[in-house]
Amino acid sequence: MKKIIIVLALVLGLSSCSLDDDTPNFHSVVLPVEEALLPQEFALGETYEIKMWYKRPSTCHTFSRVYYEKELNTRIVAIENIVTENNNCLELTDEMIEASFDFYVTSNGSYIFKFWKGKDDYGVDIFDEVEVPVID
Repeated sequence: MKKIIIVLALVLGLSSCSLDDDTPNFHSVVLPVEEALLPQEFALGETYEIKMWYKRPSTCHTFSRVYYEKELNTRIVAIENIVTENNNCLELTDEMIEASFDFYVTSNGSYIFKFWKGKDDYGVDIFDEVEVPVID
């Protein structure tokens, strides 16, 4: 009896597998920030909206989140998109998309924002650095 159950489970398990997997495939990409809008200065304890714009490469690219990395008073910022892998993608050349995040000022001194612009010919990251002082 046990052998019949095992064989039946094995047959059902194998027959339910399909070689034609219609599940959409996705992957994540980091895109450069084309432009950013920041205030001239920050006030301690205040929250500011930081606006950015990026180019959407194709109709298969969808905004996922703002890539945000911090170390002391330095912030590295880029745009993360999810790309649907299919053959119906249309290439876009001039579609600028706005993204933003709220920034809460927690320390004195200055903040340095490093907006990722891509990589150079040697594969080294390129950043547009903006320093914003914190006033009392």
